[in-house]
Amino acid sequence: MTRQQLNLPPFQARLRRESGRVTIFDILRRKYVALTPEEHVRQHFVHFLCETLGYPPTVMANEVMLSVRQKRLRCDTVVYDSTAHPRMIVEYKAPTLQVTQDVFDQISVYNLLLKVDYLIVSNGLSHYCCRMDYANQKYLFLDDIPNYELFLQTITKENQ
Repeated sequence: MTRQQLNLPPFQARLRRESGRVTIFDILRRKYVALTPEEHVRQHFVHFLCETLGYPPTVMANEVMLSVRQKRLRCDTVVYDSTAHPRMIVEYKAPTLQVTQDVFDQISVYNLLLKVDYLIVSNGLSHYCCRMDYANQKYLFLDDIPNYELFLQTITKENQ
């Protein structure tokens, strides 16, 4: 199966065919899931966070369910601190989809509930990371996604 080349480092994907469809092993959910275009981006990005930026898989979760009244929402990936407090939300789109204002609106709704420090949006080709500044009611777009060490430093400073 040919997948679009992404703007992320390659990784050793564990693929298999189940009931006529290709699945990929998700290291966070510890199971095989359908390999959709969005899942292709998610798996590459999670491996990028772990293997390149040093995030331990134990501080991340995929497909995190949220509830607002009767409505169920699902964050693609959430990164937690050592006290299991959410600190980063990552939203993925298929590479064929543009990252638009609607995508930022979607992740902002999730953040109304979680109030994290970082928001990341990626379609595998373009990645956007912003740091929340709640004191000044603004956000700052960053040039790079922070590695785990920098991530820990910034969230630790806020808790002091």
